[in-house]
Amino acid sequence: MTQGHSRDLCHPMKTRYKQTMQFCANVALSVVLLCLPAVPPVLAQESQHKTTAPRPLTRHEGLAIVHAALQSRHRAADCSHLVHSVYERAGFPYDYAPSSDLYAGIDEFRGVTNPHPGDLAVWHGHAGIVVNPAQHSFFSTLSSGPGVDSWDSPYWSQWGRPHFFRYLKHVSSDVLSSTTRNPTPKQ
Repeated sequence: MTQGHSRDLCHPMKTRYKQTMQFCANVALSVVLLCLPAVPPVLAQESQHKTTAPRPLTRHEGLAIVHAALQSRHRAADCSHLVHSVYERAGFPYDYAPSSDLYAGIDEFRGVTNPHPGDLAVWHGHAGIVVNPAQHSFFSTLSSGPGVDSWDSPYWSQWGRPHFFRYLKHVSSDVLSSTTRNPTPKQ
């Protein structure tokens, strides 16, 4: 045996080992490359569920609530149920709360001093929806059924000045839906 021939005996084993390792590396690379297209959609789904801090409704969104209220033919058990159902139909849901809880303030609303259309007008024991703040009008359950009245009327004046609250909307940080820009009330 020559010296070159003895090296040749080891060479086939090294070659086979090298080929096996290259095959394993190619398989691993193929698996990684096949999985890569699935990563961006998964990351996109995760980012769609991230939300920023809630923001108060815009005037336009508040008008959608007023529209839903004025189209309401629903007779609710009481004022807080009526307000809750109007907000739901307008696309701004919150867990039902009685007027005493609304008066104290709940997480889905922020107290405001200058009301906009669609804000809550709440007294201790009664709740309504601001229709026209310049006219001091609100929509609620009245003695004659659902309707509009002025919080400056003699009857409501005896209840004191209402507290006003604006709905806080949770908005996705990455994806803004068309309803954020153009809400339409549910019919």
